[in-house]
Amino acid sequence: MSVARTGEAATPPHADPRRWWGMAVIALAQLMVVLDATIVNIALPSAQHDLGMSDGSRQWVITAYTLAFGGLLLLGGRVADLVGRRRTFVVGLAGFAAASALGGAAATPGMLIGARALQGVFAALLAPSALSLLTTTFTDPRERGKAFAVYSVLAGSGSALGFVVGGLLAEYLNWRWCLYVNVPIAIGAVAGALTLLHHRPALPGARLDVPGVLLGCGGLVALVYGFSEAESRGWMAPYVLRLFAAGAVLLMVFVWWQSRAVRPLLPLHVVRDRTRAGCFLTMMLAVVSMFGLYLFMTYYLQTVLGYSPVRAGLAFLPLTLSTLTTSTQISARLLRHVPPRALLAPGMVLAAGGMMLLTRMTVHSSYAADLLPALILIGLGMGLTFTPVFSTATAGVAPQDSGVTSATVNTSQQVGASIGTALLNTIATTSGSAYVAAHLNDPAQRARIVQEGTVHGYTVALWWAAGIMLLAGLIAGLMVTAGAPKPGLRAGTRTPEPMARS
Repeated sequence: MSVARTGEAATPPHADPRRWWGMAVIALAQLMVVLDATIVNIALPSAQHDLGMSDGSRQWVITAYTLAFGGLLLLGGRVADLVGRRRTFVVGLAGFAAASALGGAAATPGMLIGARALQGVFAALLAPSALSLLTTTFTDPRERGKAFAVYSVLAGSGSALGFVVGGLLAEYLNWRWCLYVNVPIAIGAVAGALTLLHHRPALPGARLDVPGVLLGCGGLVALVYGFSEAESRGWMAPYVLRLFAAGAVLLMVFVWWQSRAVRPLLPLHVVRDRTRAGCFLTMMLAVVSMFGLYLFMTYYLQTVLGYSPVRAGLAFLPLTLSTLTTSTQISARLLRHVPPRALLAPGMVLAAGGMMLLTRMTVHSSYAADLLPALILIGLGMGLTFTPVFSTATAGVAPQDSGVTSATVNTSQQVGASIGTALLNTIATTSGSAYVAAHLNDPAQRARIVQEGTVHGYTVALWWAAGIMLLAGLIAGLMVTAGAPKPGLRAGTRTPEPMARS
């Protein structure tokens, strides 16, 4: 991949000849982290039955991971900047493997929940260090586009792949292998990282902003937990409102402290940049819609159309393949020639169009005629979106801030996933209940009306998801003002922004 074609720029001088093998290691680690956001969902009913877990505690198998992951990402990104990206990457991999083995061997619900929380802690180290390694390894615009295309496919479609892999493992082995599968992957990635990735020494005199850690991570934990509780308790529940209020206050104090700290956890110039802030917001809103889609389609395929877990997972493959094709064959090629928003805005419009097509689904919809075209259209849109978002958000950042910038991109994803799952599920449930109340005139027809109401709730929520996608496209068009990379410039030296100096 590193050999230049005729008429293209030559391989960048001083480029590491093993960088594409290093890219494979980074991609493998990122895939493992993203898969674990959904792979356990499919296996959760079996795990609950096997461990005697109550309905009230089962959600913590998911929540423990998202809380630790989303809440500690900023800390993980800054740790990568302070102690070295490769070192943090390897520690994250080793810890993730150990936590996965512990979860797979769980004998009690508490042991499984604790292992999932540990997975989240080490994922918070692993994810930002992986992205920052990618950012500092690939600086040539042509190669950067290819590398970020691969990464964006994994980040954007890995959750859908988690349903496929989780379904296969749960059906043909058992639920424990949804956790054990991480161990050999992590071992291989550690070996590759130690062999192929460069170690750069920690910054001299570097210190961790402890007040910033407590305020920032505390605020994110409260926010993510509030969204997870809103799904079951309701948005106006006092407990949920207190969580939101605590998260907002902590994050406001965090911003105030970052403007005064000598060595801030999150240097504010990272988020003050108009283009970068636009990328963060675009990413968050796109993920809000996508996680709503994953949730509704998983339940629709299995509970309405009667698909098995494996068949339901395979139904997502066209979305993944169309994302892969667009990212690698269109986004990666165009990104070095056109401004990022020329890809982002149309991508969001395409994805919104796919969501709108899905609003036509009924209890009798056909997969090939009604669902497949929409999934392909959504995949095409996301393929145009994720590559420029990841590449542009991390461009022009000083090397000492690449880890925390990567963490901020990941944080926008995680917060978006939490909002999407809670908000759109609440809309679907409320709309479905209202439909049943309005149409249930004959008790003998209750089962049919309830199923119709469920699908009606999904379609209403998908209209909201489409609107959120369009809002993301508008934000991308207005805020992401960076131009195409200039010939001869490293991709990490975006101009004319003052912070582009590294």
